Amino acid sequence: MMRPDDPECDIATEDNGLKLVLERVGHFMHDEAMKLDTEFVRSQFPAFAEPVLQNQAFFENAGGSYTCGAVIDRLMRFYTQRKVQPYAPYAASTLGGAEMDEARTRMAALLGVAFDELSFGPSTTQNTYVLAQAFGQMMTAGEAIIVTNQDHEANTGPWRRLADLGIEVREWQIDPDTGHLDLAKLEALLDDKVRLVCFPHCSNVVGEINPVTEITALAHAAGAFVCVDGVSYAPHGFVDVGALGPDIYLFSAYKTYGPHQGLMVIRRALGELLPNQGHYFNASSLYKRFTPAGPDHAQVAACAGMADYVDMLFTHHGGAEGGATERGAMVHDLMRGHETVLLQQLLDAVKDRNSVRLIGPDRAENRAPTVALALNRSGGEVARELTELGVMAGGGDFYAVRALDAMGVDADRGVLRLSFTHYTSQDEINHLLNALDDVL
Repeated sequence: MMRPDDPECDIATEDNGLKLVLERVGHFMHDEAMKLDTEFVRSQFPAFAEPVLQNQAFFENAGGSYTCGAVIDRLMRFYTQRKVQPYAPYAASTLGGAEMDEARTRMAALLGVAFDELSFGPSTTQNTYVLAQAFGQMMTAGEAIIVTNQDHEANTGPWRRLADLGIEVREWQIDPDTGHLDLAKLEALLDDKVRLVCFPHCSNVVGEINPVTEITALAHAAGAFVCVDGVSYAPHGFVDVGALGPDIYLFSAYKTYGPHQGLMVIRRALGELLPNQGHYFNASSLYKRFTPAGPDHAQVAACAGMADYVDMLFTHHGGAEGGATERGAMVHDLMRGHETVLLQQLLDAVKDRNSVRLIGPDRAENRAPTVALALNRSGGEVARELTELGVMAGGGDFYAVRALDAMGVDADRGVLRLSFTHYTSQDEINHLLNALDDVL
């Protein structure tokens, strides 16, 4: 099989992806102190105008975000005007197919990859399962893959089941106190048997942002491909996958203000190497090779609304020109800047409480605004109490049982998870902090 260090395998290994993104966005930021206009942001989400949701602060965004108006408009238009089999010569069908192509073209550009390197599937869980089947067919007994115990089960489970085929599964283990993934431990696991390294951009309970480009460079240097689960990071800003460098990057649109679709980037060198998982007559189409189920036409088309939303934020905040990745980088930084300020307030409020164990870092700069708290009682019970105070939060294991077990947290008791994104306001943070004072 072709390896990432093969000269014919054109997959980036430079450890400078994030630096490139930040350099490109620099000239768009007319004011270094530019702030996200949260009032404008919230006006783009119909949920905030719904009477049934008034006076409730939403802090379970890691389970699924509100949907932006641009996505809802496109979905409604498709279902009312284009709900026919696409790509036929009559007008409704032609327009429907064009909208599906638009979604793929614009989202691929936003992610810094080619049109056909982006696949849509029913969910990230399903996309990961299909990928695991493909690797299982390509790899031979005795070869190895690396997974972590920091992952959501949807990303780690399908890879671990390849052990049934004689493939060695090696676990890159987290620090039991902090949940951190130490790169030195990864290096100790890498050798010439390893064909794939799978890890999350950030965990849905630990929250720490893992250094994707650095990890990718280590794996590529050892001759392994890289699969990154971006589900818990993507809601906080779309990334330039081309600059970051992994061979596979997956995330879920229903957590990035969109419809229920899984988006999966597979870089060309790897995608053409893996066995086709789709219909045999679609084997020559890269984006159809890993989607054995037919596409959900309306939801694929509606994904273009996510690109609409990024463009709206870019223009509203003074962006004048630039390609899709540059626009995405500016919006990413606006989102992260706003989230970081609010997140530090939450971390400061919980990190020193005697009855609370904060999972992950207590500094906001290198973590997503997904905050898991291990308590002396059930996380679900506390979430229910918060509901009575107008706070929508979650409690449980969140399919991160391996991570919780590794950190000595009772998965049956679970954690209280408080997660937000860029449309969260200062008032909502104040609401949450007051409610936490009452229940903790």
